[in-house]
Amino acid sequence: TSGLGAAIATGLANEGANVVVTGPDQDKAERLAKTLPAAIGAHLDIANPDGLQSVVDAARRAFGEPDIIVLNGPGPRASAAGDLDADGARSAFDTLVLPHISLVRLVLPAMRCGGWGRILAVGSSGVVAPIPMLTASNMGRAALAASLKSLASEVARDGVTVNMLLPGRIATARTTALDAAAAVRSGASVEQVRAQSHSRIPTGRYGDSAEFAATAVFLCSVKASYITGSLVRCDGGLLANL
Repeated sequence: TSGLGAAIATGLANEGANVVVTGPDQDKAERLAKTLPAAIGAHLDIANPDGLQSVVDAARRAFGEPDIIVLNGPGPRASAAGDLDADGARSAFDTLVLPHISLVRLVLPAMRCGGWGRILAVGSSGVVAPIPMLTASNMGRAALAASLKSLASEVARDGVTVNMLLPGRIATARTTALDAAAAVRSGASVEQVRAQSHSRIPTGRYGDSAEFAATAVFLCSVKASYITGSLVRCDGGLLANL
């Protein structure tokens, strides 16, 4: 309902997809849905297994069997690796891995039977190069990536693609919050923190959520039918490796 998720929902809707906007705040989901050509808003508490089934049922009632699912989990609390305890690790797994696997299991049989489907997870550059102070996120998203890579090989011949799209520094409320936290830790201003971040990105700026969404929409399209089991980066060249 905000940030990258809202941008992807908007991008898909503008390409003609029927969209189910989900999130913990149903009013917010419904408000966003009303701005889109063909969409509904639905409450989703990813920690509640019954909630997962409920949102899939809502999609079926409105539009039929889902043939695209975008997995976009909340970012866990920032922490250093040495400060991450068992509860923090468990929370990351419970929010970034288990509910997404459960959602996929709910929609995958119909995709395979129909011979077409798109499963796209929003990950993080931390999957490839762990980000300092985001230990729980690095761990949870990397675990989900491993699971999805395994799945991709199993369902490719059924016409179902499975990919993960990795943002770098995209200008969202989450990025703003992380920059503010970094400023507090370092004693620098938010503007100084942001300028330092820009200096490490070859494009010299943060990405726009619409740019990220355009990549997501392509990966969900018919034209991307030969891309599966892949980590695709949209990061302005942030990471040093290919």
